[in-house]
Amino acid sequence: RGCEVHGTRLTSAAGGVPLDVRQAASVDRLVEEVRPDAIVNTAYLQSGPAMRAVNVDGAGNVAVAARWVGARLIHVSTDFVFDGRLARPYREDDPPAPPTDYGRSKLDGERAVTDAQPEALVVRTSLIYGGSVPGPQERMVADAIAGASATAFFEDEIRCPIAAPDLAAGLVELAESSEHGLLHLAGPDVLSRLEFARLLASAAGGDPAVLRSARSADVSPDRPLDCSLDSSRAYLLLAAPVRDVREALGLVEPTAL
Repeated sequence: RGCEVHGTRLTSAAGGVPLDVRQAASVDRLVEEVRPDAIVNTAYLQSGPAMRAVNVDGAGNVAVAARWVGARLIHVSTDFVFDGRLARPYREDDPPAPPTDYGRSKLDGERAVTDAQPEALVVRTSLIYGGSVPGPQERMVADAIAGASATAFFEDEIRCPIAAPDLAAGLVELAESSEHGLLHLAGPDVLSRLEFARLLASAAGGDPAVLRSARSADVSPDRPLDCSLDSSRAYLLLAAPVRDVREALGLVEPTAL
């Protein structure tokens, strides 16, 4: 889109500028040096002792630095801020109630962002796939097909997967907008993790039937079951299309406009 981009990484191993968002001085120094028009913050941890420091303190550090230089801020959050008990897709005005430590840290991170930068846009999304390198779900499916793991996929945990290029295009478009507050941007499909895994297996040329199933409610009772997101507001705002899983994986012909 003709933008000058400065990517960051926790380490420099994969390219980009090394940056630890937990270090406020480092964040301030880089933002002051680059003076970006917009910042998209995707930094997070899903577990471990540093999770809250990254998801809450780090998010706040980025928001403070963005406000200091007048940069537009897009902060990426998760569907796991909900408890999965609503029995319909969650809208932006539905109250969050995360049952997991990860979800609570991401919700606190949202609040740290909006407290520091009220004009920021918090974008909640779901399972991400189809990027330049395989994502976690794709790696799990590949290992299961190859017999390298005995991973089972939840038949009762519902999400709205979104292709990485579609999410990226949406985030860039939103960075050029004046939207602020909360916005849900996930895929149009409402799928169980097992259904999604079977589609990934088919796209990779594997046999979906070899994938084992399990029930999240039996294995991890604190995990939310149905975290499907209502992304209708985002779809109305964006010119960039968000494809369903079958189209994004090349399992069906693209939808004609």
